[in-house]
Amino acid sequence: MTFEEILDHAIAMLQRRGRLTHGALKRQFQLDDADLEDLKAELIEGQRLAVDEDGRVLVWTGRADVPSRTAPPAPQLGPPPATADVQPIRVLPPPAASQSPDAERRQLTVLFCDLVDSTTLSSQLDPEDYWEVVREYQKGCSEVITRFAGHIAQLLGDGLLVYFGYPQAHEDDPHRAVHTGLGILAAVFHTFRREEHGTQERAEAAISRAQAQGFPFWVALGSLLRGWGLVQQGQAQEGIAQRSQGLTAWRATGAELARPYRLALLAEAYGTTGEPHAGLTALAEALTHVNTTEDLTASLQVRTDG
Repeated sequence: MTFEEILDHAIAMLQRRGRLTHGALKRQFQLDDADLEDLKAELIEGQRLAVDEDGRVLVWTGRADVPSRTAPPAPQLGPPPATADVQPIRVLPPPAASQSPDAERRQLTVLFCDLVDSTTLSSQLDPEDYWEVVREYQKGCSEVITRFAGHIAQLLGDGLLVYFGYPQAHEDDPHRAVHTGLGILAAVFHTFRREEHGTQERAEAAISRAQAQGFPFWVALGSLLRGWGLVQQGQAQEGIAQRSQGLTAWRATGAELARPYRLALLAEAYGTTGEPHAGLTALAEALTHVNTTEDLTASLQVRTDG
């Protein structure tokens, strides 16, 4: 379970019982000492729903009529079952906003995304491995959504419901939603799962949409991913040319994040064509960037033969 799921379960349990020992929380949610301290800090200081008694017991101090955020069932000790019809696992409350005596009408842009072919994927992986993929997918989506000031209203299994324009409104909320969708669609997750055909399809879709909307960053990122897919399918020279072109366009937008990772993929491509010097040059540039910026988005290994 994610930390927020554990927090919701703990709030509901503490509200029902009134008092819970630290040991009971550790046993119930399989927490280590650091996790327990984080949970206590959120309950006591973050949410102000409990106090710590004698360093051993948490005592509920919230109002009796405070509803549980998700009315969660008893937490499972393993990953949740991988099914297509997954009920909402949590609802994120919006940040506190100033109260107004009058109702307010707002334009709202809503985005929904989920993991393609998740049912098929769940049948191919061990449940723990599958939910690790889902968690990484959700984490990656959340980073993109946060970057464009979206609000995750619900997580529905492997799906996300996202609001733009609430609780905080921007004049360009529709554009922010499009940027977010393109960011998620840009096939990053398929790249990490090493699925070249999935990467190729989603890279083409991202490039098409980005060109139509005039988003040069996503055109460049789509080109990088399309090049990786070509290399993996045996079209190494064409893939290297596509990746080099995409990397140049990507840098022209001023982007720097994950540059070592992108250079590492280029070096990998050079390795398939028997060009070790070009590959080592790309790796050297990546390591220089890491040492300069501490951007540890790739773990680089250099191997020389003979």
